[in-house]
Amino acid sequence: MDVHGDSDLRQLLIGPMANYVYILGDPDTRKAALVDPAWDIAQVLETLEAGGYEVEKILITHYHPDHLGGELMGEKIEGTVQLLEKIKAKVYVNKAEVPWVKRVAGLSDSDLVVVESGDETVVGNLKVKFIHTPGHTPGSQCFLVGKRLISGDTLFIGSCGRVDLPGSDPAQMYYSLNQKLRNLDEDTIVYPGHAYAPEATSTIGKEKRRNPYMRFDSLDEFLRAMGYSKR
Repeated sequence: MDVHGDSDLRQLLIGPMANYVYILGDPDTRKAALVDPAWDIAQVLETLEAGGYEVEKILITHYHPDHLGGELMGEKIEGTVQLLEKIKAKVYVNKAEVPWVKRVAGLSDSDLVVVESGDETVVGNLKVKFIHTPGHTPGSQCFLVGKRLISGDTLFIGSCGRVDLPGSDPAQMYYSLNQKLRNLDEDTIVYPGHAYAPEATSTIGKEKRRNPYMRFDSLDEFLRAMGYSKR
């Protein structure tokens, strides 16, 4: 658990792919949002109940089944559909991700709230800003809460998300990392989508200095390093 100012952020390590599921809660109202709930819905709900929180929103960084639920290589992964059978909430996705989310998880239009980059929502009294960061998927998004960034599979500690999957785009990943996220305050804390590093969190400042994918001066250099030529 990370208590920071007037909010409570719980980072749960769940599933065989080292996913982080996040619970963002307002201690005053006891309202919460879930970020990328998948793999073990019972554990997520038990954690919520133990903390005395009520979910009002589900925030999805991108459509991949390990973050959303669905089928992956023949394995069915619990996720938003199973969660919505137990709680009443809406699922917030970027507009570019809508067809992918519906196809992968079987969600309907009535389940979704469609957002664009720069939109904001509230969780209790907490303000959450949506930042569209395409590259890993067309509608990948990050969530900024004060000086904390839940970065999904866009920015990892020391790395970034894959750009060789359906819907990926290495050029968009460059701009998401080096023009959007790089411009956040350096003391912004980064909470990634997977536990791919010994540390559970980092900061934008540290990633600007240490993460090779945030240190390229040009798109050409980035694409060459990723094994692509400029398109």
